[in-house]
Amino acid sequence: MFCSTLYSIFIVIILILLNPSNAQLNSTFYSNTCPNVSSIVRNVIQQALQNDSRIAASLIRLHFHDCFVNGCDASILLDQAGNITLSEKNAVPNNNSARGFNVVDNIKTSIENSCPATVSCADILALASEASVSLSGGPSWNVLLGRRDGLIANQSGANTSIPAPTESLANITAKFAAVGLNTSDLVALSGAHTFGRAQCRFFNQRLFNFSNTGNPDPTLNSQYLSTLQQNCPQNGSGNTINNLDPSSPNNFDNNYFKNLLNNQGLLQTDQELFSTNGAATISIVNIFANNQTAFFEAFVQSMINMGNISPLTGNQGEIRSDCKKVNGS
Repeated sequence: MFCSTLYSIFIVIILILLNPSNAQLNSTFYSNTCPNVSSIVRNVIQQALQNDSRIAASLIRLHFHDCFVNGCDASILLDQAGNITLSEKNAVPNNNSARGFNVVDNIKTSIENSCPATVSCADILALASEASVSLSGGPSWNVLLGRRDGLIANQSGANTSIPAPTESLANITAKFAAVGLNTSDLVALSGAHTFGRAQCRFFNQRLFNFSNTGNPDPTLNSQYLSTLQQNCPQNGSGNTINNLDPSSPNNFDNNYFKNLLNNQGLLQTDQELFSTNGAATISIVNIFANNQTAFFEAFVQSMINMGNISPLTGNQGEIRSDCKKVNGS
């Protein structure tokens, strides 16, 4: 009986080893094959921040927009070339908006010099997000690794699955739920708007003619509204950038939530978290506004949750040698 049980366990172990696609992500995935990967990523971002204060927020946005489309598979990084006929880079949420691709390429080059054909571009986005947050004064965490890179892009998925800044809270909540994220994840991850910028075109509908009323969004703080109307005049350039968090635009802190309490959320989807009557998000915003530690802890868990959206593992996908294109193209 004992020998039979032992034999069964042995068979199960062999089957697991033969089918690595069942493997789970873990924080020590590269400890033998590329032990310095985290420090390589961090060093490149630290250098990039010296010339571009926006880059930290831009990199975490790439990870976010990647994971919401086909899972966290680095499909957002693929150029429109070869078999990629419709790049996610050209989808409405990303076109002339998503940025930081050059820094990802620099990270990949540095990693390839140390650990060739080992670290996926999908894992680079996850590692870059953690480094960007911690270098900006936010929390650090052990990033779960072991993702592989996708072979296709999904532009139509990017157009429909990525939350848009003009959507209702109900729609945004549904898009989060579609990828397995709950209301707490929604509020915590929205807190990434504590740093970075947004172009006028993503919120100018709030400033003059909100929902075809002929008036500004009534949830906008009047003084903040005046400032935004000056920055984004009615017939001005939609590409002018504005701080998502006017109080500490480059720091990762909980001021974003304090701004919401003062009706100073820049995007419609920001302010809706606090100003939608009866919403489950209101109490969470209050907690995070009053307790930065609570926000940081929730944010870390939600980043891990997001990073677990449908990853390719084992022998699925590939390890791209160039993040912009699939191997052999």
